[in-house]
Amino acid sequence: QVQLVESGGGLVQPGGSLRLSCTAPESIFTSATMNWYRQAPGKQRDLIATIATDGRTLYANSVKGRFTISRDNAKRTMYLQMDSLQPSDTAVYICNAGTSATVYWGQGTQVTVSS
Repeated sequence: QVQLVESGGGLVQPGGSLRLSCTAPESIFTSATMNWYRQAPGKQRDLIATIATDGRTLYANSVKGRFTISRDNAKRTMYLQMDSLQPSDTAVYICNAGTSATVYWGQGTQVTVSS
């Protein structure tokens, strides 16, 4: 069973920063479009950032200019640098990998922005 492993979540004050990581097996990472989703309590799961195999990126308007997605193919790891965090960013952040064959999901990591 393919596992995507997230890390880096936690509690941060408004205006602070966190960096999330997602590691995937080599068998899928190099050919996968990697995505970060988030889901706040009682809300739908939203796509917030995407990075293609060639490094092109896309962001949801809600995070554009504050979050940066990146990938390190040698480490099979995707990152989400989150700056200027706001209470509205509080959610479970979930890693996703999409290939031509299927889609894989991580378990998620909790990010809480509160004073």
